[in-house]
Amino acid sequence: MDFGRIVTAMVTPFHADGSIDWETTGRLMDYLIEEQQTDSIVVSGTTGESPTLTDDEKIALFTYAVKHAAGRCKIIAGSGSNETAHSIHLTKIAEQCGVDAALIVVPYYNKPTQEGIYQHFKVIAEATKLPIMAYNVPGRTIVSMSAETTLRIAQIPNIIATKECASLDQVTQIVSEAPADFRVYSGDDSSALPAVAVGAHGIVSVASHIIGKQIREMINCYLDGQVQQAAKLHAKSLPIFRGLFDLPNPVLVKAALKEKGLPVGGVRLPLVDATEAEIVSLRKILN
Repeated sequence: MDFGRIVTAMVTPFHADGSIDWETTGRLMDYLIEEQQTDSIVVSGTTGESPTLTDDEKIALFTYAVKHAAGRCKIIAGSGSNETAHSIHLTKIAEQCGVDAALIVVPYYNKPTQEGIYQHFKVIAEATKLPIMAYNVPGRTIVSMSAETTLRIAQIPNIIATKECASLDQVTQIVSEAPADFRVYSGDDSSALPAVAVGAHGIVSVASHIIGKQIREMINCYLDGQVQQAAKLHAKSLPIFRGLFDLPNPVLVKAALKEKGLPVGGVRLPLVDATEAEIVSLRKILN
C-alpha cells in the first residue's frame, strides 16, 4: 500500500446547523484530488473534527469518501480512539466500508505506558486486514509513542506507516531503524522538508488544502536534487504552514478555504470560528 507523498487530513464540511454537508464534501474531495494533487485523504481525523463526530457520522463519511473517490486516491479512515475496544469496532466497520487503510492515534487522556501503547496497536492490527498508519501526536495525546515502541509496532505486518509529530530526531531514528518498507510521514507541515531530508516518505498535511501542489513541488525538487529550489519553496510556504495553526485546527484552514472560494462551513463547539480580525490576519498570509 502506497499512500503517496501528499496525504491530506481533510476537514469535514458542515451546514449552518452543524450537520455534514455532503454536496460540499464531494466538491472538496474533487478539489483536493484534481487541483491540489493529493494522493490520499484522511477522513474523520483530527482535522476532520473527529472528537465531535458521532460513530454514525464517521461511518457515513467512510462510505461516502470511498464511493466518491472512485479509486482516484486512497481513503484512510480515522478510526482510532483512546479506547482499544471501540477502536477495533470502528476499524472493522471501516474495513467493511471499503476504505484503503486506517489511521490509529496513540491513546489520548488515558496516559498509557509504552507497553500499553504497543498492546493497543497490536490488538487493533490483529483484528483487521486493513493496512494501518499509526499516528503519534504528543501535543494532543499528552503521551508520546517512543521511537522504540514505533519500531516494535513496525514489525507487525499490517502496520505499515506512521504519521509522526514528535521531534525530527525521532523521525530520523525511526527511518534509519525501521524495516525498509515501513513508511514515515511527517504530521507537521513545517517539518515536511526536513523530514523528507532525513528519509521520511511524505507529509500528512493540513496546508495541502491550500498549497498542495506547492508542497508536492517542494518535495519533488528535493528528491530530484534541486535542494536550493526546495528550500526556497519551503521558505515561501512557511508562513502558511505556521499561520494555519495560529488558532486550534481546523478553524483557520476552514476559513482559508472560504477565502479561496470553497466555503466548507464553520466548526463545531467547543471550537469557535475565527473572528473578523483573525481572518484579516489570515488574508495577509494567504496573499
